[in-house]
Amino acid sequence: MNMNERITAWNAEAQQCTCGHDHRLVQMQVFLEQGAIRRLPEYLSDLGYNEVTVVYDDQTGPAAGYEVVKRLRDAGLVADEFRMPENSAGDIIADEAAIVQVLLGVKPMSQAMIAVGSGTIHDLVRFVCAKINKPFLSVPTAASVDGFTSAGAPLIVSGIKQTFQAVPPEAIFADISVIEQAPQAMTAAGFGDMLGKYTSLADWIVSRELGGEPFCPVAYRMTEEALTACIDNVQAIAEGRSEGVTALMDALIISGASMLIIDHSRPASGGEHHISHRWEMDLMVAGRKPVLHGAKVGVACALLLDRYKELARLSKEPVFEVYSTLPDASQLVAWLEQVGGPTTTEQLGLTHEMVEHAFATAHTLRERYTGLKYINEILNVG
Repeated sequence: MNMNERITAWNAEAQQCTCGHDHRLVQMQVFLEQGAIRRLPEYLSDLGYNEVTVVYDDQTGPAAGYEVVKRLRDAGLVADEFRMPENSAGDIIADEAAIVQVLLGVKPMSQAMIAVGSGTIHDLVRFVCAKINKPFLSVPTAASVDGFTSAGAPLIVSGIKQTFQAVPPEAIFADISVIEQAPQAMTAAGFGDMLGKYTSLADWIVSRELGGEPFCPVAYRMTEEALTACIDNVQAIAEGRSEGVTALMDALIISGASMLIIDHSRPASGGEHHISHRWEMDLMVAGRKPVLHGAKVGVACALLLDRYKELARLSKEPVFEVYSTLPDASQLVAWLEQVGGPTTTEQLGLTHEMVEHAFATAHTLRERYTGLKYINEILNVG
Protein backbone atom coordinates (compact mmCIF):
# COMPACT_ATOMS: atom_id res chain seq x y z
CA MET A 1 0.00 0.00 0.00
CA ASN A 2 1.15 3.54 -0.63
CA MET A 3 1.18 6.10 2.17
CA ASN A 4 -2.32 7.42 1.47
CA GLU A 5 -3.77 3.90 1.54
CA ARG A 6 -1.99 3.20 4.81
CA ILE A 7 -3.33 6.43 6.32
CA THR A 8 -6.84 5.35 5.35
CA ALA A 9 -6.29 1.96 7.00
CA TRP A 10 -4.87 3.53 10.19
CA ASN A 11 -7.80 5.93 10.37
CA ALA A 12 -10.25 3.04 10.15
CA GLU A 13 -8.39 1.05 12.79
CA ALA A 14 -8.13 4.05 15.12
CA GLN A 15 -11.85 4.77 14.85
CA GLN A 16 -12.49 1.22 16.04
CA CYS A 17 -9.91 1.40 18.82
CA THR A 18 -11.29 1.01 22.34
CA CYS A 19 -8.23 2.32 24.18
CA GLY A 20 -10.14 5.30 25.55
CA HIS A 21 -7.81 7.81 23.90
CA ASP A 22 -9.38 10.42 21.65
CA HIS A 23 -8.61 9.79 17.98
CA ARG A 24 -8.65 12.21 15.06
CA LEU A 25 -8.84 11.50 11.37
CA VAL A 26 -5.58 12.09 9.55
CA GLN A 27 -6.73 14.02 6.50
CA MET A 28 -3.82 14.80 4.23
CA GLN A 29 -2.42 13.70 0.92
CA VAL A 30 1.16 12.40 0.93
CA PHE A 31 3.24 12.31 -2.26
CA LEU A 32 6.45 10.47 -1.39
CA GLU A 33 8.21 9.85 -4.69
CA GLN A 34 10.76 11.04 -7.19
CA GLY A 35 9.55 14.31 -8.70
CA ALA A 36 6.76 14.90 -6.18
CA ILE A 37 7.11 18.68 -6.64
CA ARG A 38 5.72 18.31 -10.16
CA ARG A 39 2.35 17.45 -8.62
CA LEU A 40 1.99 20.82 -6.87
CA PRO A 41 0.48 22.96 -9.68
CA GLU A 42 -2.29 20.48 -10.49
CA TYR A 43 -3.03 19.93 -6.80
CA LEU A 44 -3.41 23.66 -6.17
CA SER A 45 -5.48 24.22 -9.30
CA ASP A 46 -7.84 21.38 -8.40
CA LEU A 47 -8.51 23.07 -5.05
CA GLY A 48 -8.96 26.50 -6.63
CA TYR A 49 -5.82 28.00 -5.06
CA ASN A 50 -4.69 30.65 -7.56
CA GLU A 51 -2.30 32.60 -5.31
CA VAL A 52 0.00 31.13 -2.66
CA THR A 53 2.97 32.19 -0.56
CA VAL A 54 6.11 30.04 -0.77
CA VAL A 55 8.41 30.29 2.28
CA TYR A 56 12.04 29.16 2.12
CA ASP A 57 15.49 30.23 3.35
CA ASP A 58 18.94 30.67 1.84
CA GLN A 59 19.56 26.92 1.82
CA THR A 60 16.13 25.56 0.92
CA GLY A 61 15.52 28.09 -1.84
CA PRO A 62 18.21 26.62 -4.10
CA ALA A 63 17.31 23.10 -2.94
CA ALA A 64 13.64 23.29 -3.95
CA GLY A 65 12.04 26.69 -3.28
CA TYR A 66 13.05 28.28 -6.56
CA GLU A 67 11.80 25.27 -8.51
CA VAL A 68 8.48 25.30 -6.65
CA VAL A 69 7.96 28.97 -7.51
CA LYS A 70 8.93 28.44 -11.16
CA ARG A 71 6.62 25.46 -11.63
CA LEU A 72 3.69 27.33 -10.09
CA ARG A 73 4.27 30.41 -12.22
CA ASP A 74 4.73 28.33 -15.37
CA ALA A 75 1.31 26.83 -14.63
CA GLY A 76 -0.24 30.30 -14.49
CA LEU A 77 -0.50 30.54 -10.70
CA VAL A 78 0.58 33.51 -8.59
CA ALA A 79 3.48 32.43 -6.35
CA ASP A 80 4.55 35.05 -3.83
CA GLU A 81 8.01 34.35 -2.43
CA PHE A 82 9.21 34.96 1.11
CA ARG A 83 12.82 34.22 1.95
CA MET A 84 13.17 33.71 5.68
CA PRO A 85 16.10 35.91 6.82
CA GLU A 86 18.72 34.74 9.27
CA ASN A 87 19.04 36.39 12.67
CA SER A 88 22.09 38.34 13.84
CA ALA A 89 23.87 35.08 14.72
CA GLY A 90 23.38 33.75 11.19
CA ASP A 91 20.68 31.27 12.17
CA ILE A 92 16.94 30.79 11.84
CA ILE A 93 15.20 30.05 15.13
CA ALA A 94 11.49 29.48 15.57
CA ASP A 95 10.97 32.32 18.04
CA GLU A 96 8.75 35.39 18.40
CA ALA A 97 10.80 37.51 15.99
CA ALA A 98 10.71 34.86 13.29
CA ILE A 99 6.94 34.45 13.67
CA VAL A 100 6.42 38.18 13.08
CA GLN A 101 8.68 38.06 10.02
CA VAL A 102 6.60 35.27 8.46
CA LEU A 103 3.36 37.09 9.29
CA LEU A 104 4.66 40.21 7.56
CA GLY A 105 5.79 38.18 4.57
CA VAL A 106 2.34 36.79 3.72
CA LYS A 107 0.38 38.73 1.09
CA PRO A 108 -3.27 39.40 2.05
CA MET A 109 -4.52 37.74 -1.15
CA SER A 110 -2.58 34.55 -0.58
CA GLN A 111 -4.94 31.55 -0.34
CA ALA A 112 -2.42 29.08 1.13
CA MET A 113 1.16 28.84 2.38
CA ILE A 114 3.84 26.38 1.28
CA ALA A 115 6.74 25.61 3.62
CA VAL A 116 9.87 24.58 1.72
CA GLY A 117 12.49 23.38 4.16
CA SER A 118 12.99 21.27 7.23
CA GLY A 119 11.75 21.55 10.80
CA THR A 120 12.14 25.23 11.63
CA ILE A 121 10.53 26.60 8.45
CA HIS A 122 7.66 24.14 8.85
CA ASP A 123 7.04 25.05 12.47
CA LEU A 124 6.90 28.76 11.70
CA VAL A 125 4.60 28.36 8.69
CA ARG A 126 2.22 25.92 10.40
CA PHE A 127 1.86 28.28 13.37
CA VAL A 128 1.23 31.33 11.18
CA CYS A 129 -1.29 29.36 9.08
CA ALA A 130 -3.17 28.48 12.26
CA LYS A 131 -3.28 32.13 13.31
CA ILE A 132 -4.41 33.57 9.97
CA ASN A 133 -6.58 30.59 9.02
CA LYS A 134 -4.85 29.63 5.78
CA PRO A 135 -4.18 26.11 4.44
CA PHE A 136 -0.66 24.78 4.99
CA LEU A 137 1.27 22.69 2.44
CA SER A 138 4.61 20.96 3.03
CA VAL A 139 7.65 20.49 0.79
CA PRO A 140 10.37 18.83 2.90
CA THR A 141 13.93 19.33 1.69
CA ALA A 142 15.56 16.81 4.04
CA ALA A 143 14.59 13.68 5.94
CA SER A 144 15.65 15.43 9.13
CA VAL A 145 12.69 15.36 11.57
CA ASP A 146 9.36 13.65 12.16
CA GLY A 147 7.41 16.88 12.60
CA PHE A 148 6.40 17.45 8.98
CA THR A 149 2.91 16.01 9.58
CA SER A 150 2.52 17.49 13.04
CA ALA A 151 -0.27 19.76 14.24
CA GLY A 152 1.99 21.15 16.96
CA ALA A 153 4.63 23.84 16.52
CA PRO A 154 7.62 23.75 18.91
CA LEU A 155 8.60 27.40 19.39
CA ILE A 156 11.01 29.33 21.58
CA VAL A 157 8.93 31.88 23.51
CA SER A 158 10.58 33.99 26.22
CA GLY A 159 13.57 31.70 25.98
CA ILE A 160 11.57 28.55 26.72
CA LYS A 161 10.84 25.76 24.25
CA GLN A 162 7.08 25.21 24.14
CA THR A 163 4.78 23.35 21.77
CA PHE A 164 1.77 25.31 20.52
CA GLN A 165 -1.32 23.95 18.81
CA ALA A 166 -1.21 24.76 15.10
CA VAL A 167 -2.35 22.92 11.96
CA PRO A 168 -1.07 19.87 10.07
CA PRO A 169 -0.39 20.16 6.34
CA GLU A 170 -3.18 19.49 3.88
CA ALA A 171 -0.62 17.74 1.69
CA ILE A 172 3.06 16.77 1.75
CA PHE A 173 5.17 16.75 -1.40
CA ALA A 174 8.22 14.75 -0.33
CA ASP A 175 10.35 14.76 -3.47
CA ILE A 176 13.03 12.08 -3.13
CA SER A 177 15.12 13.69 -5.87
CA VAL A 178 15.38 16.74 -3.57
CA ILE A 179 15.67 14.94 -0.24
CA GLU A 180 18.49 12.63 -1.35
CA GLN A 181 20.59 15.71 -2.17
CA ALA A 182 20.36 17.03 1.41
CA PRO A 183 23.56 17.08 3.51
CA GLN A 184 24.19 13.77 5.21
CA ALA A 185 24.10 15.59 8.56
CA MET A 186 20.40 16.31 7.95
CA THR A 187 19.69 12.68 7.09
CA ALA A 188 21.63 11.56 10.17
CA ALA A 189 19.52 13.93 12.27
CA GLY A 190 16.32 12.33 10.97
CA PHE A 191 17.72 8.91 11.81
CA GLY A 192 18.63 10.17 15.30
CA ASP A 193 15.09 11.45 15.77
CA MET A 194 13.80 7.95 14.90
CA LEU A 195 16.25 6.24 17.27
CA GLY A 196 14.70 8.33 20.04
CA LYS A 197 11.54 6.25 19.63
CA TYR A 198 13.22 3.45 21.59
CA THR A 199 13.00 5.43 24.82
CA SER A 200 9.85 7.38 23.93
CA LEU A 201 7.85 4.19 23.34
CA ALA A 202 9.21 2.59 26.50
CA ASP A 203 8.41 5.76 28.46
CA TRP A 204 4.85 5.60 27.10
CA ILE A 205 4.40 2.13 28.56
CA VAL A 206 5.81 3.35 31.88
CA SER A 207 3.51 6.37 31.88
CA ARG A 208 0.51 4.12 31.24
CA GLU A 209 1.33 1.92 34.22
CA LEU A 210 2.65 4.45 36.74
CA GLY A 211 1.15 7.74 35.54
CA GLY A 212 -2.24 6.54 34.37
CA GLU A 213 -1.72 8.35 31.06
CA PRO A 214 -3.77 7.41 27.97
CA PHE A 215 -2.22 4.75 25.74
CA CYS A 216 -3.19 3.82 22.17
CA PRO A 217 -1.95 0.51 20.72
CA VAL A 218 -2.59 1.72 17.17
CA ALA A 219 -0.31 4.76 17.51
CA TYR A 220 2.24 2.69 19.42
CA ARG A 221 2.44 0.07 16.67
CA MET A 222 2.68 2.71 13.93
CA THR A 223 5.74 4.26 15.59
CA GLU A 224 7.31 0.92 16.43
CA GLU A 225 7.02 -0.29 12.82
CA ALA A 226 8.50 2.98 11.55
CA LEU A 227 11.48 2.58 13.90
CA THR A 228 12.02 -1.02 12.80
CA ALA A 229 12.01 0.03 9.14
CA CYS A 230 14.80 2.52 9.84
CA ILE A 231 16.96 -0.10 11.52
CA ASP A 232 16.34 -2.52 8.66
CA ASN A 233 17.60 0.12 6.21
CA VAL A 234 20.45 1.61 8.22
CA GLN A 235 23.15 0.84 5.66
CA ALA A 236 21.19 2.36 2.77
CA ILE A 237 20.49 5.41 4.96
CA ALA A 238 24.18 5.68 5.83
CA GLU A 239 25.13 5.57 2.14
CA GLY A 240 22.49 8.15 1.23
CA ARG A 241 20.97 5.81 -1.34
CA SER A 242 17.53 6.62 -2.72
CA GLU A 243 15.93 3.57 -1.10
CA GLY A 244 17.44 4.46 2.26
CA VAL A 245 16.31 8.08 2.15
CA THR A 246 12.84 6.94 1.04
CA ALA A 247 12.61 4.46 3.92
CA LEU A 248 13.70 7.13 6.42
CA MET A 249 11.30 9.76 5.08
CA ASP A 250 8.50 7.20 5.09
CA ALA A 251 9.27 6.38 8.74
CA LEU A 252 9.38 10.04 9.74
CA ILE A 253 5.99 10.67 8.13
CA ILE A 254 4.51 7.60 9.85
CA SER A 255 5.90 8.74 13.20
CA GLY A 256 4.32 12.13 12.67
CA ALA A 257 1.01 10.54 11.69
CA SER A 258 1.01 8.45 14.87
CA MET A 259 1.14 11.67 16.89
CA LEU A 260 -1.50 13.29 14.74
CA ILE A 261 -3.93 10.39 15.02
CA ILE A 262 -4.10 10.78 18.82
CA ASP A 263 -3.42 14.53 18.75
CA HIS A 264 -0.52 14.07 21.14
CA SER A 265 3.26 13.67 20.85
CA ARG A 266 3.35 10.77 23.34
CA PRO A 267 4.37 7.98 20.87
CA ALA A 268 7.40 9.85 19.59
CA SER A 269 8.59 12.05 22.45
CA GLY A 270 9.78 10.95 25.88
CA GLY A 271 12.67 11.69 28.20
CA GLU A 272 15.13 11.89 25.30
CA HIS A 273 13.19 14.78 23.73
CA HIS A 274 12.92 16.61 27.04
CA ILE A 275 16.71 16.43 27.39
CA SER A 276 17.13 17.65 23.82
CA HIS A 277 14.83 20.62 24.48
CA ARG A 278 16.78 21.56 27.60
CA TRP A 279 20.07 21.41 25.68
CA GLU A 280 18.57 23.62 22.98
CA MET A 281 17.55 26.25 25.51
CA ASP A 282 20.88 26.13 27.35
CA LEU A 283 22.82 26.47 24.09
CA MET A 284 20.69 29.48 23.16
CA VAL A 285 21.27 31.15 26.54
CA ALA A 286 25.00 30.57 26.12
CA GLY A 287 24.88 32.24 22.70
CA ARG A 288 25.96 29.02 20.98
CA LYS A 289 24.98 27.94 17.49
CA PRO A 290 21.84 25.74 17.35
CA VAL A 291 22.27 21.99 16.86
CA LEU A 292 19.96 19.90 14.69
CA HIS A 293 17.07 18.53 16.75
CA GLY A 294 17.52 14.92 15.72
CA ALA A 295 21.26 15.03 16.39
CA LYS A 296 20.55 16.04 19.98
CA VAL A 297 17.79 13.43 20.33
CA GLY A 298 20.02 10.58 19.13
CA VAL A 299 22.81 11.38 21.58
CA ALA A 300 20.31 11.99 24.41
CA CYS A 301 18.64 8.64 23.76
CA ALA A 302 21.96 6.77 23.94
CA LEU A 303 22.88 8.45 27.24
CA LEU A 304 19.40 7.91 28.65
CA LEU A 305 19.50 4.20 27.81
CA ASP A 306 22.34 3.66 30.27
CA ARG A 307 20.34 5.28 33.08
CA TYR A 308 17.13 3.48 32.12
CA LYS A 309 18.84 0.09 32.10
CA GLU A 310 20.28 0.87 35.53
CA LEU A 311 16.79 1.82 36.68
CA ALA A 312 15.49 -1.54 35.47
CA ARG A 313 18.18 -3.29 37.53
CA LEU A 314 17.70 -1.27 40.70
CA SER A 315 13.96 -0.70 40.89
CA LYS A 316 11.38 -3.22 42.03
CA GLU A 317 8.72 -1.71 39.74
CA PRO A 318 7.88 -4.48 37.23
CA VAL A 319 7.12 -2.02 34.42
CA PHE A 320 10.73 -0.83 34.30
CA GLU A 321 11.64 -4.21 32.85
CA VAL A 322 10.65 -2.65 29.49
CA TYR A 323 13.87 -0.65 29.59
CA SER A 324 15.99 -3.80 29.83
CA THR A 325 14.58 -4.99 26.48
CA LEU A 326 15.95 -1.96 24.61
CA PRO A 327 19.25 -2.02 22.68
CA ASP A 328 22.40 -1.12 24.58
CA ALA A 329 23.67 2.42 24.35
CA SER A 330 26.74 1.14 22.50
CA GLN A 331 24.49 -0.15 19.71
CA LEU A 332 22.81 3.25 19.30
CA VAL A 333 26.21 4.94 19.22
CA ALA A 334 27.33 2.50 16.52
CA TRP A 335 24.24 3.23 14.42
CA LEU A 336 24.66 6.99 14.83
CA GLU A 337 28.30 6.73 13.82
CA GLN A 338 27.36 4.54 10.85
CA VAL A 339 25.01 7.18 9.40
CA GLY A 340 27.48 10.01 10.04
CA GLY A 341 25.80 11.66 13.01
CA PRO A 342 27.35 12.96 16.24
CA THR A 343 27.71 10.41 19.03
CA THR A 344 28.95 12.48 21.98
CA THR A 345 27.82 15.58 23.84
CA GLU A 346 31.20 17.16 23.07
CA GLN A 347 30.43 16.90 19.35
CA LEU A 348 27.16 18.72 20.04
CA GLY A 349 29.09 21.56 21.67
CA LEU A 350 27.67 20.84 25.14
CA THR A 351 29.54 21.39 28.37
CA HIS A 352 29.52 18.89 31.22
CA GLU A 353 27.37 21.33 33.19
CA MET A 354 24.78 21.49 30.40
CA VAL A 355 24.55 17.71 30.29
CA GLU A 356 24.09 17.37 34.04
CA HIS A 357 21.62 20.26 34.12
CA ALA A 358 19.48 18.56 31.48
CA PHE A 359 19.40 15.20 33.23
CA ALA A 360 18.46 16.92 36.50
CA THR A 361 15.79 19.30 35.19
CA ALA A 362 14.52 18.27 31.73
CA HIS A 363 11.68 16.22 33.23
CA THR A 364 10.07 19.46 34.41
CA LEU A 365 9.58 20.79 30.86
CA ARG A 366 6.48 18.65 30.18
CA GLU A 367 3.64 17.42 32.35
CA ARG A 368 4.45 13.87 31.40
CA TYR A 369 5.47 10.73 33.25
CA THR A 370 8.79 9.23 32.12
CA GLY A 371 11.62 7.17 33.54
CA LEU A 372 13.56 10.41 33.75
CA LYS A 373 10.86 11.89 35.97
CA TYR A 374 10.91 8.80 38.21
CA ILE A 375 14.71 8.95 38.57
CA ASN A 376 14.65 12.62 39.60
CA GLU A 377 11.49 12.89 41.67
CA ILE A 378 11.13 9.47 43.27
CA LEU A 379 14.31 7.44 43.10
CA ASN A 380 16.63 10.30 44.12
CA VAL A 381 14.27 11.36 46.93
CA GLY A 382 13.98 7.83 48.20
